[in-house]
Amino acid sequence: MGRAVTVATCALNQWALDFEGNLERIVRSIDIARSRGARYRLGPELEICGYGCSDHYYESDTLLHSFQVLAKLLESPATQDIICDVGMPVLHRNVRYNCRVIFLNKKILLIRPKISLANAGNYRELRWFTPWNKARHVEEYFLPRIIQEVTGQETVPFGDAVLATKDTCLGAEICEELWAPNSPHIEMGLDGVEIFTNSSGSHHVLRKAHTRVDLVNSATAKNGGIYILANQKGCDGDRLYYDGCAMISVNGETVAQGSQFSLDDVEVLVATLDLEDVRSYRAEISSRNLAASKVNPYPRVKVNFALSRSDDVAVPTCMPIQWRHHSPEEEISLGPACWLWDYLRRSKQAGFLLPLSGGIDSSATACIVYSMCHQVCLAARNGNADVLADARKIVNDETYVPEDPREFCKRIFTTCYMASENSSQDTCNRAKLLAEQIGSYHINLNIDAAVKAIMGIFSMVTGRTPRFSVYGGSSRENLALQNVQARIRMVLAYLFAQLTLWTRGMPGGLLVLGSANVDESLRGYLTKYDCSSADINPIGGISKTDLKNFIQYCIENFQLTALSSIMSAPPTAELEPLVDGQVAQTDEADMGMTYTELSIYGKLRKIAKAGPYSMFCKLINMWKEICTPREVASKVKHFFRMYSINRHKMTTLTPSYHAENYSPDDNRFDLRPFLYNTTWSWQFRCIDKQVSKLEKKEGISLVEDVD
Repeated sequence: MGRAVTVATCALNQWALDFEGNLERIVRSIDIARSRGARYRLGPELEICGYGCSDHYYESDTLLHSFQVLAKLLESPATQDIICDVGMPVLHRNVRYNCRVIFLNKKILLIRPKISLANAGNYRELRWFTPWNKARHVEEYFLPRIIQEVTGQETVPFGDAVLATKDTCLGAEICEELWAPNSPHIEMGLDGVEIFTNSSGSHHVLRKAHTRVDLVNSATAKNGGIYILANQKGCDGDRLYYDGCAMISVNGETVAQGSQFSLDDVEVLVATLDLEDVRSYRAEISSRNLAASKVNPYPRVKVNFALSRSDDVAVPTCMPIQWRHHSPEEEISLGPACWLWDYLRRSKQAGFLLPLSGGIDSSATACIVYSMCHQVCLAARNGNADVLADARKIVNDETYVPEDPREFCKRIFTTCYMASENSSQDTCNRAKLLAEQIGSYHINLNIDAAVKAIMGIFSMVTGRTPRFSVYGGSSRENLALQNVQARIRMVLAYLFAQLTLWTRGMPGGLLVLGSANVDESLRGYLTKYDCSSADINPIGGISKTDLKNFIQYCIENFQLTALSSIMSAPPTAELEPLVDGQVAQTDEADMGMTYTELSIYGKLRKIAKAGPYSMFCKLINMWKEICTPREVASKVKHFFRMYSINRHKMTTLTPSYHAENYSPDDNRFDLRPFLYNTTWSWQFRCIDKQVSKLEKKEGISLVEDVD
């Protein structure tokens, strides 16, 4: 009697609508799984077309090309004698479903539609798909002719069913269903399903990986069983980075762990597991067995195939391992770096250009590019042929081998310090030293001539010359003069990105990197169409606090000593005149709030769903040791005024790596108006009334309205 089953799961770097590339990666993963003895292979969610197709799911072409790829898979010798579980959209009775198509030896066994759709945060599955609401119900699905010609089948089962092989029973979940309170694995486990599979399209968020791991392990801790999870990996065409972490768990313990961040397009995990471990584990859970005796059974699709072999008594099985989680600093070093690599190679550009100011944000961005160069050299050294081929295309050298991160950085990364009369020598020196240590091609230039030319045009037309506030100008003049400098830097960044390589006798152009952090975007502390306007931004979803910790990590792990002085300097835009040669302008003074406060406001606004009044109510308790209710009210009002005044800037925010759940990204994650009544009259009046009540309760007389 067979008891040792060998199964495979994978993390694939699929790309939306790249049907040819997606097919090649799927076949490669199946080849690897078979070569390691696997009898079942699980792939990521919607792996045939790529998860991030968005409104392309509406197109009949997407369905057609998905079935064409499926036909190729069915015909491939690689898919023989192994159960293959692939993801694709399927139209059934004119309704579009997110499905798993499970097949064996040119025969489709089951099409299993997704039951619980992801529709929060970055996910919009209900826009394109309909959930399958017929529990434990199966219908006939009429196959398109392109598939009938391969399989010889006219119809196949479609619906909520499980597979019964000769030796065990398998049931499928799809991504969100694991996170649902009524996950299918609960009832399936009670009905005797021993192997649960989950194909995911789950993206990276800082400090999130443990949640996914805990959910997988808890799925079988109470009920016993084997849980196999596959996930997409990489940037498939937008702001998200899918972070792999394919895994296999048995009875609540991890036995196989995939990488969270890597440049490998195909990663396959294979594990041999003992079915008797599941059966003996379940045998002593009396509450589970009592519930199982009353469960409503699932339809079973019988499969004349076994995941085990008859002579497997001496076959070694996998033992539990301890999951290793990355620190947040490691996640920042690796996740955005892998995302940048995917974007660079798939956009077919020759590298990046970064306006490097010598501050924390642009320096952190530079360090992420340097980390990417480290990852590329490591992958090439480990024999990753895909990475080597991509690197050679990027540098336009068919014999090139990236061995030294600094040398590779010199080829693909240009940094540019754009000085003005308001810039200090300190920031210039810091930018230059960091560029030397990471190896980037560094440019120093001065924008004063361009600023004077622009202001000369304005003065010639209007007869007026605006002045900075330190010279007697109004706040309007002061802000306009700062914005001109910032916007000229954006124009110059794109000019140098297009032509720098041309001046060096090299082909191609550069992608411009932005470096506004998530807190500054939330507050609107940036100039619309300044250097925050770029092609992509690897730190746009990361807080200032996390970036500071990341800088310290880079000092220790990359030996970038130039970062020490950057860490100790107060953040500044350097857009106002120097005082005695020293910087007088600081970010936190300009914003009227600290970066720490901004992070708290952001989490309360987005994650806790707090408007002005609710935020005030929460903060009077959180800050009761450091602020009076009146002070809290003033801070909350100032934040919401500034947030609402500047919200329009989010409509043009540079596409940023998504790393925080309080991101203000207007594209699809944080959907809000961009024209507000910035007085918040009703909301602020509620706060005022509450302040009055609290002060009267404390015996403080209310002298004036809260500012």
